[in-house]
Amino acid sequence: MAVTWILVANASLAKLYANLGPNKGLQLVKELIHPESRQKNSELVTDRAGAMGTGAGGGSMQAQTLPKQHEAKVFAQEIAQALYAGRAQNAFKRAIIVAPPAFMGMLNTAIDGPTAQLISDRFEKDYTKNTEPELSERLSSAIFL
Repeated sequence: MAVTWILVANASLAKLYANLGPNKGLQLVKELIHPESRQKNSELVTDRAGAMGTGAGGGSMQAQTLPKQHEAKVFAQEIAQALYAGRAQNAFKRAIIVAPPAFMGMLNTAIDGPTAQLISDRFEKDYTKNTEPELSERLSSAIFL
């Protein structure tokens, strides 16, 4: 049976599990931690003001991204790279992603097309604190344990 990867993530922690077939349970493949996403916005920025241009041109205003949101996007890209590498090495044939709604959106944006095609199920939940047996039970409809 083909290997299924299950990614359980939020903006600061990602656990990547493999399911090797019926009654094989889950095996932790990789754990990624991004502590910057847990910091407060005030801890992620310097206390110096940025440079202001005084030119004659009227620049366009761009929506400011909060530092914490930026760090979450950086982490989503790191996770997407891990999934890409796994797909490139044929480490899995199918993937399931579990993440809170806002972070799921960041992941969906960061994951490349061919890897995204291998994602069979997406669950908008934060199960990062669940044990492996709890996770197996919650995802039993999507994975073959």
